[in-house]
Amino acid sequence: MCVVGGARCCESETGPAQPSRRIVLAAAAAAAAVAGGALPAAARAASGAAPSGGAANPGRAARPVDYRSWTTLGDWRSGTARGTRPVAGARPGLVIGDPAGTTEYTDPHTGTTATWEYATWTSPVHRLAVPATEAIASWNARTPAGTWIQVELKGTYSDGSDTPWYVMGRWAAGDGERDIRRTSVDDQGDGRSSVWTDTLSVDDAAGGLRLASYRVRLTLHRRPGTRATPTVWRVGTMGSDVPDRFTVPASAPGPARELRVPRYSQEIHKGQYPEYDNGGEAWCSPTSSQMVVEYWGGRLTEEQLAWVDPSYADPQVCHAARYTYDNQYSGCGNWPFNAAYAATFEGLQGVVTRLGSLTDLETLVAAGIPAITSQSFLEEELTGAGYGTAGHLMTVIGFTADGDVIANDPASDDNDAVRRVYRRREWENIWLRTKRYNADGKAVSGTGGVCYLYFPAHPSPRQSEALAAVGVR
Repeated sequence: MCVVGGARCCESETGPAQPSRRIVLAAAAAAAAVAGGALPAAARAASGAAPSGGAANPGRAARPVDYRSWTTLGDWRSGTARGTRPVAGARPGLVIGDPAGTTEYTDPHTGTTATWEYATWTSPVHRLAVPATEAIASWNARTPAGTWIQVELKGTYSDGSDTPWYVMGRWAAGDGERDIRRTSVDDQGDGRSSVWTDTLSVDDAAGGLRLASYRVRLTLHRRPGTRATPTVWRVGTMGSDVPDRFTVPASAPGPARELRVPRYSQEIHKGQYPEYDNGGEAWCSPTSSQMVVEYWGGRLTEEQLAWVDPSYADPQVCHAARYTYDNQYSGCGNWPFNAAYAATFEGLQGVVTRLGSLTDLETLVAAGIPAITSQSFLEEELTGAGYGTAGHLMTVIGFTADGDVIANDPASDDNDAVRRVYRRREWENIWLRTKRYNADGKAVSGTGGVCYLYFPAHPSPRQSEALAAVGVR
């Protein structure tokens, strides 16, 4: 979610706060850390675990992250199906076969109640290599008009008890009359964990409770009497237990390389389509997503862009904002919704995960894969930015010979100014830390290395190797 420490994406530290349940929880966690809430020994030991499906990488820092996905025909066959069926092909997926039944859904954003056929798929239990304080689901799917999907998580705590089934998103690619309004779901919790827009968080991480395992449940919906069906190609979850830290260790510079990623400014869209999170001022996430989508060859047709005012430059950025918009969060910074948007373009996949160092980013860039990263900082903490932010997305496209970060920063006055070079040590710290002090001197949360990765549906061997090196398969 593109919110950190009480402000929306790209909002300054002194701007008006619009708190969510996730912000309240993050502030409480930060206060506990400052008061001396060191991680329990069990959690510290867990943080050295290898990523799911592989051993620790020699020479690479231990990764306190476990990302697991289901993408293959074997994966889809391994789950429990009620009305769904797997389909083979170049990109295996999951579709509605014989529906399990019908259900009514009242869309809270339109007030419309409709009947839908549905079918479900539940994953096997995945035991986390890293018992987690947070979990974020992401998915890739096709949802023709009149179809949608719901993604849920159910965790088992380290004491053996279970969470409820938490809704991590109700998603449709479109927003027409036959579609639901894509939405996160507020007010989910059991007194021990809560869902904050796109993130399942343990309420009191300092107490030692963790998520030890989880299951994912997909529910596919369609209008009764039609043959249309959603197709889900990927669903995955990132569980993490990143140690509380105000500073992170410095990494040694790697090879220099710069990728030719399109440059788009969010700032030129100020005031455009304010119904989507107040216009371009808050569009760092969809602007970054559109840059990377187009880097991989994703293009929108004139028909798809026909709704945009023809006087607006870069209408594709307006389109990305509209089709990543979360109607409950009232913003375009829902992390999984951005990844799902990217995957609506033919031949692309998108995931949300956490990385551990700039070495991870250098590995990806060397294989031709840019990354969209989330960070927060005071103006004086990032030389050359010219602003401070409580939460902002930018795209890492390369590294200089000295190891400094080359980023496409959408918080720029125009497209020509988007390419920036930021000092390596400053940038690494503002991205990877989990705690920081805001302009008022209050301890608040940092994003701890969150990023979106968009990459081909069929990566090259070198790309696959780089993705595996950072825990994504």
